[in-house]
Amino acid sequence: MNYKQTLDYLYSALPMFYRIGAAAYKADLNNTIKICNLLNNPQNNFKSIHIAGTNGKGSVSHFIASVLQERGLNVGLYTSPHFKDFRERIKINGKDIPKKYVSTFVSKYQKEFEKINPSFFEMTVGMAFNYFSDKKVDIAVIETGLGGRLDSTNIITPILSVITNISFDHMNLLGETLEKIAFEKAGIIKSNVPVVIGESHKQTNQIFKDQAKHNNSSIFFADKNYCVLDVDIENKGKKDLFLNIERKKDSSIRKLKSPLTGLYQRKNLLTVLQSIDLLNEQGMKIKETHIVKGISRVIENTGIMGRWQMLSKSPLVVCDMGHNEDGIRQVVAQIATCKYKQLHFVIGMVNDKDIDSILKLLPQQAIYYFCKADMPRGLDASALQAKAATFGLSGKTYSSVKKAFNTAKNYADKKDFVFVGGSTFIVAEIL
Repeated sequence: MNYKQTLDYLYSALPMFYRIGAAAYKADLNNTIKICNLLNNPQNNFKSIHIAGTNGKGSVSHFIASVLQERGLNVGLYTSPHFKDFRERIKINGKDIPKKYVSTFVSKYQKEFEKINPSFFEMTVGMAFNYFSDKKVDIAVIETGLGGRLDSTNIITPILSVITNISFDHMNLLGETLEKIAFEKAGIIKSNVPVVIGESHKQTNQIFKDQAKHNNSSIFFADKNYCVLDVDIENKGKKDLFLNIERKKDSSIRKLKSPLTGLYQRKNLLTVLQSIDLLNEQGMKIKETHIVKGISRVIENTGIMGRWQMLSKSPLVVCDMGHNEDGIRQVVAQIATCKYKQLHFVIGMVNDKDIDSILKLLPQQAIYYFCKADMPRGLDASALQAKAATFGLSGKTYSSVKKAFNTAKNYADKKDFVFVGGSTFIVAEIL
């Protein structure tokens, strides 16, 4: 099979969560274990960092990978989903896995894998681990796909576990309460492996403490050890986020610049700094210059996309992959800080989200362009429009994401703001 034929096979023959939702979710690790046994357990051949969380885990994964690259290490990075090309999911030092490797891997193991009957994600995890092992990475940053305890990535024994935050998402699979969701995320905590919790929360702190104690793991809450003193966004041809962050134990202050300008990155960077402290305690020898350069070069080092990404300045066009209640709340808060004449909001959602909790947060003064991502899980644009109307949100429906986006841009004045979001897959089609 060539690369295109391989992708057609992966997308059509294997159940994919991003296309069909819960039906593709395997509530155990059996298939992943079988796949990795077949591959001679490549996940045991490199060090790893395991990152879970409701929001922010992708940004934190990319930041940490970028810092480790500046340290001079050969760094694997596994994330999901992808925006433009499947190969974005599996990278070494910011370079996508080669097309030939993907095709060869699938062709070589196709018959054996079909006996196991894996999901798309399970096979992808096996491919990532095999690639990182073959290329002898020094360390791999591994982002969970969904949850933690039963996530396919959870067969690794990392040197550090990281849980960014807990909020409501995928409740049909992870539980209806923050406590239940936290329990699933806490499943990545391993015996005698330190764990970083990015955001402390009175409803979930004890769950993480109990799990850490059970595993004899030291636990660190990033927001109790670090704090952002001030933050600013400057525009000198290109926007950057400038932060002064204090480490509380010695009152030392770091001055950082991030090309990812979502204000929610403040929380993510606290998690990153706490994680780096623990990596240094394990002898990683990450210097201040590695941290500063790694954060400032995260886009060029890792190719991260879709996080408060500016696509145009006049009119201002921004996309963001925030797709649950907490993510949308952060997005709306940042939109409120922007100056514009009229807000145009291109929006689409998937049908298994808590739609009401998101729509109630959106600004009523915006003009909405309702659309559906080109995937089975996409919520019908008319259904979204009708539901939005009950929250005082008005606009027209469009037959495709592209038409909605182009119409918004055509209607927008140079001083207007066009925002694209509501779903990772809406952003993916724009990018």
